Amino acid sequence: MQTAANPWRTVPTLRGEHVVLEPLSGAHAEGLRAIVADGVLPALWYTGVPKVEAVDGYIADALEQQARGAMLCFAVLDAQGKVAGSTRFYDLEPGVPRLSIGYTWYAPRVQRTGLNTQAKQLLLGHAFEALGCASVVFETSWFNHASRAAIARLGARQDGVLRNHRRHADGTLRDTVIFSILDREWPAVRAHLQFQLDKHA
Repeated sequence: MQTAANPWRTVPTLRGEHVVLEPLSGAHAEGLRAIVADGVLPALWYTGVPKVEAVDGYIADALEQQARGAMLCFAVLDAQGKVAGSTRFYDLEPGVPRLSIGYTWYAPRVQRTGLNTQAKQLLLGHAFEALGCASVVFETSWFNHASRAAIARLGARQDGVLRNHRRHADGTLRDTVIFSILDREWPAVRAHLQFQLDKHA
């Protein structure tokens, strides 16, 4: 008798009109290197976007943490099937149940398009509807104003700021802004995201 896979240890493939989220693998390295090759995204010191020479290590570290059950890691593909970025579920706590969505970065060409809205809709839908989460958390640096605004636009509520909470990639201490969406808020957030997506139809 075959045992069903643990959904908290299994990376799903999530498909929409604007985006496909699939399990991250070494096969995505070339596409991710192309995104960061100009150095623009890695230069944002308050993010964790790897430099072009660090992409292989970035993927290997993500998959090692995934193997330990700490994360579920995705490659983000655009509507044409081209690698457009990366994102993850992390801080997985099935006993609550809750998780965080983050480590998200996209090619500039897909920023401010329907791709991110639909990616978040698919990720949140999986978290609340497939995994039964009571809450989903988003974290970002105090200095990442674009990320803070984007998270708020999703319909997440700001819970607070944790001072000197983590370190940025450059080693400086980070004040982390915490947002969350609760299960009872998900229906309204889902409707809001669909409204936003309809603008890109």
